[in-house]
Amino acid sequence: MLRTGKDGLLLDVLVRPRASRVQIGPVHDRRLKLAVTAPPVDGAANAAVVEVLAKTLGCAKRDLEIVSGAGSRQKTVAIHGLSRDAVVAALGVADPDDEEGA
Repeated sequence: MLRTGKDGLLLDVLVRPRASRVQIGPVHDRRLKLAVTAPPVDGAANAAVVEVLAKTLGCAKRDLEIVSGAGSRQKTVAIHGLSRDAVVAALGVADPDDEEGA
């Protein structure tokens, strides 16, 4: 779900566009489920993913970048300037990739 990349942390998400409400979690198959209300048209769902994660993590949208999966439900988002512990705490989910918790 959360791993370290060359430019910061990488968060793997599974997006459900056109949801009735925004929801974060649970983790499924090593991806954080993220429901957004925006449709998957003209990048609206991608923009909603960045907006929801920025608000949840307490960072600027410019600190987040979709690095893969822009046209897919399975996305990888790069997170710049935040520690792993801060991200896990803000998301409020257990990190299955955390070796201490395994």
